[in-house]
Amino acid sequence: MSYYSFKSPLGDLTAFENQGALVALEWGWVDGGCETALLRSTEQQLDDYFDGRRQLFDLPLAPDGSPFQKKVWTALQRIPYGSISSYRDLARSVDSAPRAIGGACGRNPLPIIIPCHRVLAANGTLGGYSGFDGLPTKRFLLNLEGWTEQ
Repeated sequence: MSYYSFKSPLGDLTAFENQGALVALEWGWVDGGCETALLRSTEQQLDDYFDGRRQLFDLPLAPDGSPFQKKVWTALQRIPYGSISSYRDLARSVDSAPRAIGGACGRNPLPIIIPCHRVLAANGTLGGYSGFDGLPTKRFLLNLEGWTEQ
């Protein structure tokens, strides 16, 4: 497995690649990484996203998870840039329960790229976010995409 750390507006990020696919994006810096073409592309696409020049990621993804988690992560990728969904609506789309959706979002190994930040509570509140600084990070990502809190 190869990994590469880089800076972002949210702090340090480390991307992990296995067999030609991105498998994880973690908060923080890991020394001793190895820059590959895919990991450089990941950094560039994230830079473009943070600069407002990219709305879709074009990266080969292979996150490790249960079949249910993968089903939820696939559904998350269908939420368009600048849009939101609720845990309840997402649960209906995959025939599950909102709490299970929250659990799958919390275990998302590719935050930002698989946009779990676009899922809110049914009443429009932020809900939760397991990445970096929690809700301030979720709010930052949503605001970057043009969402304004009610």
